[in-house]
This record gives sequence, C-alpha cells and structure tokens, in this order.
Amino acid sequence: MGEPRHRSADRTLEALGLAVAPREDPLVYPGVWPAESGLLDGDRLLPLTRRTFPGRVPVLAVGSNASPAQLRHKMRQYELSSPIPLVKARVTGLEVGVSAHVSALGYVSASPFRAPGHTRELFLTWLDPAQLAAIDASEGVTRPSGAYDRVLLPSAGFRVEPEPGGAGEPGEALDGVHLYVNRHGVLQDGTGTPRAHPGEHRLLTELLAESPGLRKLFGSTPEEFCSRARGDLRLCAEGTRLFAREGRTTASGLEKYARGQQTGSPGTGASLSPPWT
Repeated sequence: MGEPRHRSADRTLEALGLAVAPREDPLVYPGVWPAESGLLDGDRLLPLTRRTFPGRVPVLAVGSNASPAQLRHKMRQYELSSPIPLVKARVTGLEVGVSAHVSALGYVSASPFRAPGHTRELFLTWLDPAQLAAIDASEGVTRPSGAYDRVLLPSAGFRVEPEPGGAGEPGEALDGVHLYVNRHGVLQDGTGTPRAHPGEHRLLTELLAESPGLRKLFGSTPEEFCSRARGDLRLCAEGTRLFAREGRTTASGLEKYARGQQTGSPGTGASLSPPWT
C-alpha cells in the first residue's frame, strides 16, 4: 500500500493498549480508539504517510469499527489479512448516538445521528471489497433482520476532511463517504433529542436506572446486562421492542439516505453472515 515497513515491537496492539475487542469484553465498548492515524496490519498499528487510498471505500466509524482490536476480530472471522488504513477526520454534520437496539454481542452499540453544524473527530476506515463485505455482514446490512444500513452521505450538509498527510498531501474534504445507520433509530434523552453514547458501562448504568422493564429483562447492573444479552437473540429482540414501547427511540435524521440506495457492492452477499449484530 506504499507504506514503510516497521519492525518495532512497540507498534503491537498489546503494547499500544489497543488489544481488547468489545466482541470479547462487551463493557469496553466501543473499545479503545488509536491516538493517531495508522495502518492496521495484523497485530500491529503502523504509521501512515498517506490519508487517502484510491480503489478503497472510505467508511466512517462511529463505534467499535474505530477500534483496531474489533477490526482485527472481524477480519479474522473471515480469514482476511490485508491491512486497513484508519485515518483521523474532521466531520461536520454528525454526532455519535446510541442505537435503539440491543446487540446479541452483549452491548448497546453506537449509531450516528444528524447534527447540523456540529463538528467532531472520527476515524475513516479505507476498505477493500472483501473487507467491506465483511463489515457489511457484521453490521447486518445484507440481512432483512440486520440492525444497520450502509448509506452514502451527500456532500451537502456533511463534510468529512481527513487530516493532512505526509509529503504535502492536503486534507481536502472527501466526496462519497459511507456510514452505517441503525434501522431502529437512536435512543433519545427524554426531550426528544438523541442522547450521546458515553461509553458502555455508564450508558447501561443510566438505562437500567431509568427503566424497571429493562432491569426485569437484563438485571440491575451493567455486568448482568451484558451476561444476559450475550448470545440471547430472543431477549435482545425483546429489549429492542421495549425501547420502542417506552418511547425511548427517535429518528436519527439519516434514514432518508438509506431509502433507495444500493448498500451492497461487488463481492458482498448474504453468504457472509456472522452470528450476531
């Protein structure tokens, strides 16, 4: 990919404190994000000199897809080993909210919502066709019962600027950035405004304190919630329905971009289907 080779042991995910995947420990969701842009190459996160990668698809990560350990876990599931560039970007028009569904991986995940004029830093993953198919499958894009659609953000209303790269590469806004949007909407804060995702332990503590119905299903602590939810599709579906029944859900404002879009791409298909989303 035109990046220099590095052999230093201190670039391993373990050494960088990036080795724990939310799929292995739900309470660490969304996982630890890198401090800087990097190239995920197996168990290492190497420096990047570029910020754009023609021939690959740029996909914004708002949750655990910005965690190198989570990406490594997903790629290994499909026996994929090619590197993945993760690039810091300045994003205007979005904020990170809470998915209005309970994942059978044991957590309540993040999902974006429209936030006009709001600017924050997120990561872009640059994916080749096989990697994109794997991430699509992990998000349920290819399944009618899946939690997410992948949408192409219009440049009008949204601005995604990768940080400047080396060798004079400018940090210009991209056109044609993809994003995963939850089909159930997002959770709101009681006023109708989407609530931000504060990290899994705090989020579950707050949700359980607010809802006797949720405590009845999942227990009274975040640890109980994760333990009961993990792998129990029926229970997670009931938790998702409870969010709606209790009036906790609202639209993300991004649903219209999913309508009529073809979210698949060459090489994708229903044959890639991990056990849970």
